[in-house]
Amino acid sequence: MISSLKNHPFPVEAFFERSLVLTFALHKEQLSGLIPRKLTLDTFHDEWAFLAVAMVQTNSLRPKGFPKILGNDFFLIGYRVFVRYQNLAGKNLRGLFILKSETDKRKMQYLGNVFTHYNYTTTDIKITEDDQLKTIKSNRSNFKVTVSKEKKDLVLPESSPFDSWKEARRFAGPLPFTFTCNDHNKSVLIIEGVRNNWKPDPVQVVDYSFDFLNRSAFNTAKLASTFEVRNIPYHWKKGKLETWQ
Repeated sequence: MISSLKNHPFPVEAFFERSLVLTFALHKEQLSGLIPRKLTLDTFHDEWAFLAVAMVQTNSLRPKGFPKILGNDFFLIGYRVFVRYQNLAGKNLRGLFILKSETDKRKMQYLGNVFTHYNYTTTDIKITEDDQLKTIKSNRSNFKVTVSKEKKDLVLPESSPFDSWKEARRFAGPLPFTFTCNDHNKSVLIIEGVRNNWKPDPVQVVDYSFDFLNRSAFNTAKLASTFEVRNIPYHWKKGKLETWQ
């Protein structure tokens, strides 16, 4: 019973006030050992695989249909790999596999760990901004990102494998699905997200550092792109569990 609660037993809705996503490129061999065997990497030119760091200010998170007053506001940091999964119907789904999740609220850590497999931990978040720059940082998680508010003549990072923002937008996230795999039970939990008017805008990164990326598996990661969206209604459907023979 307790285990089944983690399988997203009911739909959830929220409002994304803002979502900043930094996507990093690595050679596919560097990430292939970090994903479950039922998933495959979603690659670019069959060479590059991608790890995204998503920072989301979420408002009124609650079971779908509940009044907003019962919702919770929190900040989320998610470290995700872009993957594909071929379901039992033979359909190829693009989605994300979550490596690590953090939030700024202990209540969200508790509830998130009751109803998901995302293994939330609590951290500190500080956001500062002026007319030109915005900085998001955490002392406990040891990361810092500074982005420019300038919206004109933006260019991709020199390290990006993409030739255009159009190419990069394919890996801007979030993708339609998130997957949790249990190799012991031979099962895959599929969580489908639904959103409208999702139009990511390019963002210029001035400086960044993530302690999470300093580990050996990620220390050659190259910044590929950064996008931001604002004011997006969002909901997740009830989890769907597929069991393989």
